[in-house]
Parts: sequence; C-alpha cells; structure tokens
Amino acid sequence: MATPDVFGPATPERFYSKTINSPRLNPSSKQTQESLKRSFARYLASDHGSSAVGKLFNPHKHLDFEPPKFVHTMEDIGYPSNNGVSPNAVSEPFRLFSEEAVDIMRSEVLNKEVQENYSYTSDIAPKQLRGYAPKHGKFIFEAWKHPETLSIISKIAGVDLVPVMDYEIGHINLSIPGEKKKYDSKTMISEEDDEPIVGWHRDSYPFVCVLMMSDTTGMVGGETALRTGTGEIKKVRGPQKGCAVVLQGRYIDHQALRAYGGQERITMVTSFRPRSPRVRDDTVLTTVRPISNLSDLYGQTVEYQLENAEARIRQMLRDIRDSMKAGATDVGAIKEFLDFEVKTLSHLNNEIVEESAVQKGHLAEVCADAAKRKRLQ
Repeated sequence: MATPDVFGPATPERFYSKTINSPRLNPSSKQTQESLKRSFARYLASDHGSSAVGKLFNPHKHLDFEPPKFVHTMEDIGYPSNNGVSPNAVSEPFRLFSEEAVDIMRSEVLNKEVQENYSYTSDIAPKQLRGYAPKHGKFIFEAWKHPETLSIISKIAGVDLVPVMDYEIGHINLSIPGEKKKYDSKTMISEEDDEPIVGWHRDSYPFVCVLMMSDTTGMVGGETALRTGTGEIKKVRGPQKGCAVVLQGRYIDHQALRAYGGQERITMVTSFRPRSPRVRDDTVLTTVRPISNLSDLYGQTVEYQLENAEARIRQMLRDIRDSMKAGATDVGAIKEFLDFEVKTLSHLNNEIVEESAVQKGHLAEVCADAAKRKRLQ
C-alpha cells in the first residue's frame, strides 16, 4: 500500500509545525468510507497469492476477513484529521481470523510456561501476558507478520503499518467477567457509567488491533470507551470471538470496559507503527515500560528506531550527493533533516530509562495524564 512520506514530529509535542498533509491524508468521512469499500472489494476479489511467512499460518485457511461496516475518522470523534498518523480513528468490529486460528492462538497463550513466565500485573490491568512470541507463540507470530494480515490492518488504518516490534506481538489482557447486571448499550455514557478492566490511557504506539479470543455468548459490556475531542465518552461495540477492532490509540484517550456474564474475557492486542521510516513515529514507552522485560523492550525499540534512522540518513546522503553534482546544495533541507534526527534520537534517549528508576506495574501516572487532558478540555 503506497503511503505518502510525511515528515513530522517524533513526539506528541510536535517537532515540526509544518507537517506535510496531502489531500489523501485528509479525506472527508464519506470519502474515507467509499475508499475503504473500494479497497476491500479489490482485496476480496484478489486471489491472495502471497506466500506464508512460516509453515503454521495459512491465510487461505486461517483468515476469515469481513470488512468493518464503518470506520470512524478522527474528525468524526472531534479531533483534527492530522492529529495522528492517519485520518482514521477506530473501526467497528470486523471478522478477521477463523475459529480454528483463534483456538490455536488460545492454546499458545494458555500454555503453562507462558502463564508462569510471561505474566505481568499493573495498577490499571489485573493480568497481562507479554513477550512470549515467537518462542512460545509461533502461530501467533506468523499470523500477525503475514503480508495478508498486514494488508487488511493497513487498509482499515489508512496507513501502511507493520508490527512495532516482535515483543509487542500478541499482548494478552485476561479478566474474569463480573456478575451479570442490567446493561444500557447507549452510545454516549458518563465517566461513572461503566467499570473499566483497563483504565483510561493512551497507548505507547500509533495503532493497535484488538482481537477477541473468548466466546462472548451471554456476555454484555466489554466495549472500548473513547473520550472524544469534545470531552464526551463514546463506546465502540466489543467484538465477538475471531473479530477485531483497529484503533489509533496513541492519540485517543480510551479504556476497556468490564464485561458481565460469560466465563472469561481474553483479548489479544498487537501494536503497529507506520512502515515508512519517513512517516512520523510518536512512540513512547510509558504504558509498557513497567510491564516488560526491559532488556527485550529496549533492545528491540532501539533496533527498529536506528534502522529507520539509517534509512533516512542513506536517503539524505543520496540527496546531498545529487545536489552537490548539480551545484545546488540545499542548506535549509540539511538543517531541517539534522534537527529532526537530533530531536528524534534525543526523544529515544529519554524513553530508555534506567531499570532502577522503573517501578514495576506502576502505571498510575498514565491514568493521571488522561485525567489531566480531560480537565483541560
């Protein structure tokens, strides 16, 4: 999927005021829906001939894709279209994987070794599993890395995406639903209407895809609540088993609401970033640092960030050589490039916090930041 190069900030504070916004990145909501319909129609009509990443995941057998009925744009929920890396904010639930595929994933995450050695808890979520793939989640790893899966997620997101890093493939949230109660499925709610299973926060990474892995028969609740740009609270319907939601979660305050009824609620969250190293990456590690193996998290974060920097530097080197041959070196472009790289690497340096300064499981400040943004609205 071709994506316009967009140099922009490497942090939410925006290093550049002159972010390039092509018309393709700022369509109306109607244009977005029509474009998605055309794109999905082409996908469904294709022969899906790409080869599997590994030997376990077979897209012909394990993908069961049905396009979402609607994709809400950033403008739909009260934010500027260029607030994030895409004009698309959140999709309605859509079928992604087959029943067989989800059952295989469940067998991998419910493995005793994964449960015992890759489990984390925090003050905003009771139990999470992280960092087990690909060693103990080979099928899960192949499923989220497969080109056809990435094509689907990218089309819905409106920007070409790849998993942020291997460590963030297949993050699991587990909860036991509460006792069934009367439930109001209205779209707009107040702050106190529903009890969250994961508190108010913004994600560390640009996009997430949230996959439901539990049978939701008899279950009510379980939606994702979003705080709109106007301060209202909007609920997005929770997906059924094998269905997913794509959310630009780095730029929208949201929380996972508790489900009632049923036996369990297991969701898998895989995080994504723009594929192009020239599209801005606003990644922070605030929501993942306290619930991660820091050696793996830091190593993989620095690895992909330096790979992106290397690609930008090589391109700039080619541009400078060409401009010197033409006798027209662009000093302004050089200064802008160097300023961007210095700020990007400085931001990365700030995210690599000494392990002794990381309080395991403590994410209260993340929720506090969300509350602060609410007060400022």
